[in-house]
Amino acid sequence: MSRRQFTVPARSGGEPDDTGCSILHVDMDAFYASVSLLARPELVGTPVIIGGGGNRGVVLSATYEARAFGVAAAMPMARARRLCPQATVVAPDYTRYSQVSQAVMAVFGTVTPIVEPLSMDEAFLDVSGAGRRLGSPARIARMVRDTIADEQGVTCSVGVAPTKFVAKLASGLAKPDGLLVVPRTEVVPFLHQLPVGALWGVGERTEESLHRLGLRTVADIAHTPVQTLRRGLGETTGAHLHDLAWGRDPRPVVPARRERSISSDETFAHDVDDPAVIHRQLLKLSDRTAARMRAAGLVGRTVTLKVRFADFTTITRSRTLRDPTDVSRDLYATARDLFDGLGLQRARLRLVGVKVEGLLEAGTAPVQGRLDEPAHGWRDADRAVDRASARFGAGAVRPASLVRDARPPGADARPDTRSPRAPARDVRPPDRDTGPSARD
Repeated sequence: MSRRQFTVPARSGGEPDDTGCSILHVDMDAFYASVSLLARPELVGTPVIIGGGGNRGVVLSATYEARAFGVAAAMPMARARRLCPQATVVAPDYTRYSQVSQAVMAVFGTVTPIVEPLSMDEAFLDVSGAGRRLGSPARIARMVRDTIADEQGVTCSVGVAPTKFVAKLASGLAKPDGLLVVPRTEVVPFLHQLPVGALWGVGERTEESLHRLGLRTVADIAHTPVQTLRRGLGETTGAHLHDLAWGRDPRPVVPARRERSISSDETFAHDVDDPAVIHRQLLKLSDRTAARMRAAGLVGRTVTLKVRFADFTTITRSRTLRDPTDVSRDLYATARDLFDGLGLQRARLRLVGVKVEGLLEAGTAPVQGRLDEPAHGWRDADRAVDRASARFGAGAVRPASLVRDARPPGADARPDTRSPRAPARDVRPPDRDTGPSARD
């Protein structure tokens, strides 16, 4: 049985009793694809793949119409195109994703302060303290879904249950655009009809181990002595799975955790050894990473360069800046210096990436001014670019050295060898059919 081929146990009728079901798991439906289609309404209802246009990138997301053909996130783009050749490929817009994600998280914050984000597009909510003000958990879930759909134009699925584990399973079963309540009295029968692969923490290897023990459903695990599971799976894993099989999951919802890093990387269409091409790619990635930081209200101090060679060997180099920053120019200058310091001498590269760590709230981070700094500098220019991108779309304003770079990096066209050391910006209509060749 597939991990997703399970159903809700039959109910006698009427609304399920959500008493004590204080945990909500809210998961956006095909988030990146749904947000991208806000700017491309003519593609709604058609197969769409979010990712770069080259064949060496990976899929960031896909609409449910594309998923029906087997397309999935993290799949190589070449394979996705073979599975669904009629799909439209749309470049990611990370700035827009961050904006919508922040708006969604703000909706959660109006319901309860106990919100645990798992990623940009999903979170746990503990609504045990919101009942008197907003009503039952199921009613709160419906309100959250309606608010997000009305304000952001995208849908979400919500699982309502007594524990985090069951709430997450319920939201997955409710997809797309659904709501599922699993009452306390139904938790055990709901779990016992699941395949073992549905349990939290069961990957392919653990699933194979369980199958070798003759255990194929959660009911099989529940009725196996815990000592047998410990011998077969290890002390911690065996006890953990036995508890989950009986619906025991005491973990609380932990309020918001700050992102520890923000990064962007990109796979070249062909292996590249030209430093000028790589410099331009670092400029593009620095620009994108800084925009995402500003959208999240963050600044950072440590810049990390990632380089992957043609043989898939990967190395990283980092530098910690004196002051935290969210300025594209600062990130690019550091990333370029780190790359030049490698002394690669025309080594062929498959991928480069830029990551920023040591993140702080922009409003609380000290910024040291310089005596020769103009009244309006690069930080103001970046914010003007953000406003233009929000109005006209990602790529409406970009560094001048990237304007002619319409082909995917590594393409056979003769590269523009101008140095992008001083990234003056130019304005052009956004090209929505070109973009990064790999997801972040």
